[in-house]
Amino acid sequence: MQYRQFGNKDLKVSALGFGAMRLPTVDGQIDESTATQMVHQAVDSGVNYIDTAWPYHGGESERFLGRALKGGYREKVTLATKMPRWDVEKAEDFEKIFQQQLSKLQTDWIDCYMIHGLNAEAWKRVRDLGVIEWSQKKIASGEMKYFGFSFHSTCEDLKYIIDDYDGWDMCMVQYNYMDIQRQAGQEGVRYAHKKDLPVVAMEPLLGGKLSWQPPEAVQKVWDKAETSRSPVEWAFRWLWNQPEISVVLSGMSSPEQLEENLAIASKEDYDQLSETEKELVKEAREAHHGLCPIPCTTCDYCQPCPEGVKIPKIFSLYNEAYMYNNIENGKKRYQKMPEEQKISHCSECRQCEKVCPQGIAVVDWLKKVEQEFGQA
Repeated sequence: MQYRQFGNKDLKVSALGFGAMRLPTVDGQIDESTATQMVHQAVDSGVNYIDTAWPYHGGESERFLGRALKGGYREKVTLATKMPRWDVEKAEDFEKIFQQQLSKLQTDWIDCYMIHGLNAEAWKRVRDLGVIEWSQKKIASGEMKYFGFSFHSTCEDLKYIIDDYDGWDMCMVQYNYMDIQRQAGQEGVRYAHKKDLPVVAMEPLLGGKLSWQPPEAVQKVWDKAETSRSPVEWAFRWLWNQPEISVVLSGMSSPEQLEENLAIASKEDYDQLSETEKELVKEAREAHHGLCPIPCTTCDYCQPCPEGVKIPKIFSLYNEAYMYNNIENGKKRYQKMPEEQKISHCSECRQCEKVCPQGIAVVDWLKKVEQEFGQA
């Protein structure tokens, strides 16, 4: 396993981080046996950064990790989780939720504690409720080592949040070779680095999209490379080639994905791309544009829908149909979905649009998908 400096902190972290948002499941529940084996294999192979959050897997991800990290594994990792700022109504809630998380994780301390999904307005609200003073007390008590935030907003918001408080220890942003101008983007990543903040890159494969068998237009780009690499390796190398990135966080859902990622992160030249290869990544980005019409990463922030509509699933079917130029297959798969999960149940309440990290016009896209997929 290769390691990187965690910004300006006295900490070395594995180039590959283990994200516990997409653990393997059986019948909608975490597959405890497989997921535990994966966590243990990851740590035994050198992964020392594990990330989770209050809402992942319906609130069970933290509890799972509390069990999985027993037997000495907790002491081997930098453990990160997040404050569900949407559940904070008063100042006392910071401590109440934090103590619940310590209990769920079965630990006395959290290494990296972040305010979840921060934007400028949300920051102002929790700031004014006293989160700065509260976090400083937690650091002083030893229950928290580093205080930061995860982020799904604009570059302008990122700069405002960073500049509004000089006590930030780290940040986590969505970043991959397709997102250089979306959300924090390359400009935001470089700004955070300039301010001495360790940057954790999440969604390195854009919700898995960059790991799929590339469409023909993209594969033709990769075929021009002198060294043959998988789509996953191209995506990871592009990130590791940037000194601003401290950890690439991967939400692995199977032992096979873990094996592939460990192998890539263990190569001595894991972070190297030639200038020619950088140009190939740029070409691949341009080839991807237009093939995936809806910028959904299946993060599930829009779930549960009040009417039961499975928005991420529907958008995934639509995007995949266009990426692989197989509309009929996408339509057939949509038709097989349970009726209660389909678009016809949408009431246009637009609650999904209020919480979507990507700022997607969800209702408009659902109508478009319904026009193409909805008729048998």
